[in-house]
Amino acid sequence: MGKFVLIVIGVALFVYALFDLIATPSTRVRFIPKPLWFLVILAPAVGPILWLLVGRERSAPGGGRRQPPRPPRPGPRGPDDDPDYLQGL
Repeated sequence: MGKFVLIVIGVALFVYALFDLIATPSTRVRFIPKPLWFLVILAPAVGPILWLLVGRERSAPGGGRRQPPRPPRPGPRGPDDDPDYLQGL
């Protein structure tokens, strides 16, 4: 039973690292190109862990790169804020 759990964890880690490698843009990959990282991920247990710890840039908390906040939109936001609408009531 213990070996089965280790195998399942290893396969899940491999699949997660593989999909993460595919989804990561080339500009965020560190040290070696993506095709070589694929070969590293194929190494049992060590490869996926190396990819997750070393191979990619870490994103900011909350995911992705921070973008500046949007300025508030000018003008009314709803009918109760629109003076022309309220005048017609």
